[in-house]
Amino acid sequence: MKNKFEPKEGEVLFFIGQDLEAVGGLDKYNKGYLNTFEIPAGITAYTNLSPGDYSFGYAIKGLDGTKNKANWGAGDSCLQFYVNNPKFKNSMMAIGLSMVNHEKKIAKGKHDKLIREFGEWISSLKRPIFLRIGYEFDGWEWNNYKKKYFLGAWKRIHKIFTEMKVNNVAYVWQSKGTGSDQKILEDWYPGDEYVDWCGYSYFNNPDTEMITFARKHKKPVFIAEACPVLKDKYGKFHANLANETEAKQVWQEWFVPFFKVINDNLDVVKAFSYINVEWKSQIMWQNNDYFKNVDSRIQKSEFISKKWLQEVNKPLYLKANDF
Repeated sequence: MKNKFEPKEGEVLFFIGQDLEAVGGLDKYNKGYLNTFEIPAGITAYTNLSPGDYSFGYAIKGLDGTKNKANWGAGDSCLQFYVNNPKFKNSMMAIGLSMVNHEKKIAKGKHDKLIREFGEWISSLKRPIFLRIGYEFDGWEWNNYKKKYFLGAWKRIHKIFTEMKVNNVAYVWQSKGTGSDQKILEDWYPGDEYVDWCGYSYFNNPDTEMITFARKHKKPVFIAEACPVLKDKYGKFHANLANETEAKQVWQEWFVPFFKVINDNLDVVKAFSYINVEWKSQIMWQNNDYFKNVDSRIQKSEFISKKWLQEVNKPLYLKANDF
């Protein structure tokens, strides 16, 4: 039995993200991935249930970046721009839903109004939505989720959406992708009845714990955040695709192993999202040792672009025009 929106055997959904400039394809955002390459299966972006918080000077209202443009330090974001553009009518959407600092309030019902507003908006989209509730739940260093309330918040959102008959959403449970063993994953798992897909992030230190977990639970895997990050002999993280010499190194050391993971696990890895971002230009990452020297924009490298197209143009990677 297939899980929600799971493609056929031997097929992989391909998404691109994760802000307007990175994705492109719009009149005012015309230097991104979609200005060079065809539209993939879906678009990845973010929103939150954290009203009243601040992020790099931006006052968070809740559901920021869905119906209205917002910028919390990581580039402009607005999913509605793609909804309103006819050329994206077949595009799925993967939405990272942050609830940092608010999982207890959500679990106790204090954000039900926002959840219902979000559910109504998702229902109105009339397309598949992959919802990553509390993504990177085990990223305690930056998300600091408390397990009891994380699980309570997840189940409350699921319950409200079920009552509202929000039928075009698949629930994606996403790990940070390294450092969590099977026991930790089991402890933080909402349960098979609440999860449609398992997900994880693939940066510098990918592992296969989530793939193992997903096979055990008979769930497909969404590599929900994928971006090259290398570490040099001095411990410095980097990956600048705008530098052709470095780009060739990145292809060999990151892209080749990444695609091998997908192709070696086609029984379970059924979707991935690539982050096509000039990280170092965004205020959120300028003092972040992990991303401040990263430019993962594929279109900036002729070498990477050619190799990339050779891979993603294979029939197994689904694009928007395949639906």
